[in-house]
Amino acid sequence: MAPPTTVILPTIQQTDVVEQLAAQLAPADELLVVCDSEHDPVARKAASLPETARLIVAGEPEGCSGKANAIATAMEAARHDRLVWTDDDFYHPPDWLAGLQADYDRQGPTTELPFFVGQDLLSKLLEPSYVMGATLGLGLVGVPWGGAVIFERDDIDEPAFLDDLRRTLSDDGLLGAYLDVKPVKRVRRVDVGGTVSESLERNTRFVQIVQYFSPYPKLTVPLAALCFMCFLLFPLVSLVVSTVGMAVLYRYFGLRRWSFLLVYPAVIIQFPLLLYGLHRPFVWGGRRYVWPERFEVIVED
Repeated sequence: MAPPTTVILPTIQQTDVVEQLAAQLAPADELLVVCDSEHDPVARKAASLPETARLIVAGEPEGCSGKANAIATAMEAARHDRLVWTDDDFYHPPDWLAGLQADYDRQGPTTELPFFVGQDLLSKLLEPSYVMGATLGLGLVGVPWGGAVIFERDDIDEPAFLDDLRRTLSDDGLLGAYLDVKPVKRVRRVDVGGTVSESLERNTRFVQIVQYFSPYPKLTVPLAALCFMCFLLFPLVSLVVSTVGMAVLYRYFGLRRWSFLLVYPAVIIQFPLLLYGLHRPFVWGGRRYVWPERFEVIVED
């Protein structure tokens, strides 16, 4: 039997995910629903939360992202040593928590993988890039995805981690610097975007997360430039090879989407978007951030 577990869910909305998770808890488990303010929709409807859920109001972030602040506050409030992080933007099937528990008992810290599905023109075009960078990339490097990761307090230097978390932007990017995880090939569909502007902001944030937390940050731009030039100089070969390769990748992860056909234009457009996003401010969760250093975050009004 798995030990008591704390599930941490940062959200400002009262979504179906709260009920999905609450239904999966064992009697000793707890679900922490973490928001920013008492004025957030989920806080205003706190009385309707499941009995097994506990509302935590993290407050406004200072020197870190709202997500990082929420995670840090929840970890301090958590009653148990086994921790699960998750997000409110994908469906959690009835066996989701049990699957992660079994994974940890078998192999220790574990993460699932995301498949980001675009909801607007730009994010749809970039779907193959998301598969290469997130689905495949996280799986190859062994970096945790904050939407589905399980670990225990003793797996990390928790005091140092929480101190760093409150002065950076990416919660799972930082966790990857503290925690060795093993990915499992369970892919969760996460809808992203909605407008081109939202997708551009998201892409900028992802570019900077890679810049500050990639194991090989100095290789990111040169490799992207080399790939970009090969695609321009050898278009037919690049088109055929990349499309076939992406089709194989989609099949391997069980992704039934036509978007693998967009890999050639996705690679072409990703390089200028990479350069565009390296040092720009961006909006995330209603806040505007400037992120000049790994451990320096400016939250603008």
